[in-house]
Amino acid sequence: MNIKSRLTLLFTLLVGSIMALFCLAIYFFYDQYREKQFYSFLNERGQTIAQLVEASQGISKADIEKIEKENKTILLDEEITIYDGSDSVIFISGKENFKLSRPMLTDARAGREIHTKHQKKEVIIIRHILQDHRKPWVVAVIANDYLGMNQLNRLREILLIGWLLSMILVGVAGWQFSNDAIKPVADIIDQVNNISAGNLHEKVRVGREKDELALLAETFNQMLTRLEIAFVAQKNFVSHASHELRTPLALIMSEAELSLMKERSPTDYQDALKGIWSEAKEMNELVSRLLELARTEENAFRVTFSKIRIDEVLWQAKTSVQQKNAGYQVHIHYDKIPEDEEQLKRFGDESLLRTAFLNLMDNACKYSPDKTCNVFLEIKNRLIVINFRDMGIGIAQEELPYIFDTFYRSQSTISKAGYGIGLALTKRIINMQGASIEVESALGSGTTFILKFPPF
Repeated sequence: MNIKSRLTLLFTLLVGSIMALFCLAIYFFYDQYREKQFYSFLNERGQTIAQLVEASQGISKADIEKIEKENKTILLDEEITIYDGSDSVIFISGKENFKLSRPMLTDARAGREIHTKHQKKEVIIIRHILQDHRKPWVVAVIANDYLGMNQLNRLREILLIGWLLSMILVGVAGWQFSNDAIKPVADIIDQVNNISAGNLHEKVRVGREKDELALLAETFNQMLTRLEIAFVAQKNFVSHASHELRTPLALIMSEAELSLMKERSPTDYQDALKGIWSEAKEMNELVSRLLELARTEENAFRVTFSKIRIDEVLWQAKTSVQQKNAGYQVHIHYDKIPEDEEQLKRFGDESLLRTAFLNLMDNACKYSPDKTCNVFLEIKNRLIVINFRDMGIGIAQEELPYIFDTFYRSQSTISKAGYGIGLALTKRIINMQGASIEVESALGSGTTFILKFPPF
């Protein structure tokens, strides 16, 4: 069953149930009202007959009927029985003698008005107080409320027919209601079916502005925006990676081709192989960087953090940088050691964080004339703040917003060896750790990268 049919069915059942309860309530309360009115009439009827009997001893049923015809108060199938003070029947107006038990007679004389049923007829048992103050009589009146029952049956038919007709109208209204409710969903489905990888810039539009479907469309549009950014990033990644890999491959191929064009001396072959080896080494380093970049994207969803000491990871990165490049110098300035070592600990991935620190140290040394990087570690307001500072060539202000983009290289560094991957990789790693990275720089006055690790 589709949503439209389910909505129609639920709407019809809900409204139909409410209307059925309403009809039952009307029927029930009208029946209570009818019964109350009829018992009130029987009470008056019994008192009237008792007064006639009291006033005219020996009055007969025929005499009573004659009087009733004159007053137009006769009831159909009426049966009246009157008991005197000694519980003897002194008057019977009916086909059968309706006998009362002694407890009922006692309760009636005590003033209790008894309502009951006898052969589907209404029965009322009341007392009649005599004018001469003798012991009260007990009057039992039995009659059929033909008029009231006919009206009740007619009301039942009207309510039933009205309910059935209303159910048909409610079903039609429910179908229209479900059409109106589902139409925006159908529009969204049609629009989504027309969106593909080639037109992710298209957005889902909903006519309504402030409802859940509009929020759904907005959420879907946000997802499309993220997908578009991911597709563009992937496209740029493939384009830049292909471009960067093409250069060393072209050099390797040209070097090999020149070596094969004619016979050469062993020394020339060795020089050619050295050139090929150098280009292959650079290409291998580029591929390694690309794999690290891809690893950060993959681990962003499944990396498992553990508690690590930030200062220890810094010293590990320093050792790796200086072992890899003998001319590089990294100085870690850490004057104020907190008494509580827990302030130096954060949840993170030690291997990835070491790679980020190593990239920042390597860049600082690479672009500084003295090949030196100064690292300042301190605790500020429960934040771990690390500054990586160099006295190198600096970065122009207009280029600062783009230095963390993949494969981007500033004008001041484009002549140096590099691929434009290190800073993009570093920012992703730092953000994965829940930290932030900022940069301060100016041409000719060096660059400072500022890392801030919030508390747990």
